[in-house]
Amino acid sequence: MIKSITALFLALTLIGQAASPKPNIILIFADDLGYGDVGCYGANVKTPNIDKLAASGFRSTDCLVGAPVCGPSRAALMTGRYPMRAGHPISRHPTEKYSKYGIAPEEVTIAEQLKSAGYYTQMFGKWHLGFHVQGSHPLDAGFDDYFGLHSNYHKEKNRVDERTIYHNREVVTEDIPFTSVTKLYTDKAVEFIKSDQEKPFFLYFAHHIPHTPIEPSAPFKGAAGIKGKGAVYSDFVLELDHSVGRVVNAVNEAGIAENTLIIFFADNGPAKDGSAKPLSGGKYVTMEGGQRVPSIFSWPGKIPAGNVSDAMITSMDLFPLFSNLAGISLPKDVTLDGKNILDLLTGKTNESPHKYFYYYNGLNLQAVRNEQWKIHFPRTVDDQPYWAKKAGGNKKKLYTTLKQPMLFNLDTDASEKKNVISQHPEIADELTKEAERARQEIGDIDIKGSDQRPHGLVTPNEKG
Repeated sequence: MIKSITALFLALTLIGQAASPKPNIILIFADDLGYGDVGCYGANVKTPNIDKLAASGFRSTDCLVGAPVCGPSRAALMTGRYPMRAGHPISRHPTEKYSKYGIAPEEVTIAEQLKSAGYYTQMFGKWHLGFHVQGSHPLDAGFDDYFGLHSNYHKEKNRVDERTIYHNREVVTEDIPFTSVTKLYTDKAVEFIKSDQEKPFFLYFAHHIPHTPIEPSAPFKGAAGIKGKGAVYSDFVLELDHSVGRVVNAVNEAGIAENTLIIFFADNGPAKDGSAKPLSGGKYVTMEGGQRVPSIFSWPGKIPAGNVSDAMITSMDLFPLFSNLAGISLPKDVTLDGKNILDLLTGKTNESPHKYFYYYNGLNLQAVRNEQWKIHFPRTVDDQPYWAKKAGGNKKKLYTTLKQPMLFNLDTDASEKKNVISQHPEIADELTKEAERARQEIGDIDIKGSDQRPHGLVTPNEKG
């Protein structure tokens, strides 16, 4: 009798586990959005929908992306690996030099991982990882369906392909006005969320906002209610915020909120119009303002509301997190740099799973940190990728060249203003030794790492 009861209990347990659905996952990815551009991170102009999403769940104040520019950052996001390790450390351009340069077909992406776990994988927006490169299209990288502008939007007459909406591999609309894009994407996303889904889904919504051109659509011109410098940019950010609100409302109206994880991220720090305050730097540089970004996770009933965490996490953590939620093992024989942060999100721990983080700018390892301390290493202009050289980049670039190492206590000096290396030589020594270990494994400007996929570019630091 006892054996029968035990067997029945076990059977009911297994049935309950089997009936527990895999969560839908929606990842909203902003482009060039600064740490100081969002209301709940201290922006003067509030972003009510993003702020509400943050209040409903987990908001990170120390989330790092894999690179200070969009292409490598997206490679890190998709693979859970540093861009150098994954073979995609340089942002690509639509020129002959990059004709065979994209996300490597051998890399396992988030979309491929979730698709193998039974998910339907949908993408809207900017890919920027080799759309026209054989084996690097979103459909080759695990997405069931793709719709969007595949790269940055450019107005030059001869770059019409970058103003062309594609559905999968087919042209939908050529030369689309940029002011039409965000609403078009959001309409599509809302329609998808509200449609009948036979499978759990992964929706990757990669915005162009607030990357240039800074052109809010007509309903958002003047929406921020401010004048002068930054007014149009703030209007643009509010258009992004409105889109986020529509996506969240669609989830609620579809009745799937309790089984849907919504994540809001940015790909790197702000360009010249945005703000990284109180951090220093922005896009193109390895100061905190270039790689520390807004990061929000919301899942009613699973992630406690109102949790603000200073534990160090990364965009690369999404790969193992999603794999865990999908109930699928991590790829074998692949080194992942991300960690599963589910216990941190759900409040079971408040500790970071990372001991160190490595700041690469292109091929150059420029800094290493643990949770408290960050060291910047000497570098020259020749070490820099094209976007960070003195002739390029933006006004926020700092330490393009550096003759001596600099150490900062991020707990008390997140803006990296006070070099304290002379007071803490033992910490500088520890981080320097860790940097040398990382160089041997992942590589550097003049070192081929033992676990580094070749990028295949000649003169990678030069744009052309």
